[in-house]
Amino acid sequence: MKTAFTAVAVCALSVLTAPVASSTPGRCTVSVPYAAGTGGYASYRIPAVIKAADGSVLAFAEGRHGGTADSGDIDVVLRRSADGGCTWSPTQVVADGDGNTRGNPAPALDPATGRIVLVTSYNSGAVTEKQIMQGTVAPEQSRRVFVQTSDDDGRTFGAPREITAETKPDGWRWYATMRPVVLRGGPHAGRIVVPANHSIAPPAGSADLGTEAKYYGGHDIYSDDHGVTWHIGYVDDNPDGYVNVNETTVAQLEDGRLYFNARDQNGTAPGNRVDAYSSDGGTTLDAPFAPQDTLAGPVVAGSVLQPRERHAPLLYAGPADPSARAAMTIRASVDDGVTWTAVQAVSGLPAAYSDLVQADADTIGLLYETGPASPYETITFRRLPLSALRP
Repeated sequence: MKTAFTAVAVCALSVLTAPVASSTPGRCTVSVPYAAGTGGYASYRIPAVIKAADGSVLAFAEGRHGGTADSGDIDVVLRRSADGGCTWSPTQVVADGDGNTRGNPAPALDPATGRIVLVTSYNSGAVTEKQIMQGTVAPEQSRRVFVQTSDDDGRTFGAPREITAETKPDGWRWYATMRPVVLRGGPHAGRIVVPANHSIAPPAGSADLGTEAKYYGGHDIYSDDHGVTWHIGYVDDNPDGYVNVNETTVAQLEDGRLYFNARDQNGTAPGNRVDAYSSDGGTTLDAPFAPQDTLAGPVVAGSVLQPRERHAPLLYAGPADPSARAAMTIRASVDDGVTWTAVQAVSGLPAAYSDLVQADADTIGLLYETGPASPYETITFRRLPLSALRP
């Protein structure tokens, strides 16, 4: 049934794979760098997008060989665009799962060196997230953390280098990385901050399995030497079941603070989003994550971006349907994430994970999962004028 569905999905999406023209000569409005069932992969998931030093837009994803499952034979793949996200180079494999799971691409451009630093997660393709959270798999099969770099704007990458010992304490089970930010100024200028999530073990004597949502937590890792060495920053994993931090996104505000926004994994807090701030470059949080109920949406990974234009609003991308992964919408905040307002309904179709990038001075790029019947049919890139994203 999976094969038949993929074939139908690709057929239905064939009209979407060409760039759609815009009113700006030489520019498009939308393109589809990844479509399920193409390029040797049954599906593509977990989009991440950055702009390289040469101006190219780099769209990363997980290429999943076997279907849409989160485990199995999964590669980290990349397509590059030299025209702002309208046309794309052939798909290249950046980290080959070789039967195992490599994913959660977290790329960052180091402006001091022009180097792209990519952090990824790994586990054996034979185990599942549930088994890892239960603590029933061997350490070498469990979640591990790697970094690799490119010195030619993403054309080639070095081999993944393991950094698990620096970034994952004993006792943590699940682990996933999300898209980083590089600090632009202040005492920690140049620091690469990677938001991440993990799970912890139940307390001794508990009848819990470890798969309960309350055992999810959030943290970040950071590097002050261009990705050579890594440190764990804040940790927020209080298993009280009120806020269960998972899949976090980050932006640096104009005042230098970091704004973290996360998926609440089925906690009892109002809504499905939580947020927090750091005034010391991600080393600690000013206060623990708290509910952000002005961002209505389902339990899903979202994305935030602080555009470079002075006094531009902080932006958030994510589905707006509170009960389903659908209706991708851009929200904006003029008070540094305290409150949010919808400014752009991108689509009414099913939609899930997303990532935001500043494509040029006047344009925001949105790379997101979407499709007519399922959010996992394509990863689509849409160009949005920054001028239209103000409350």
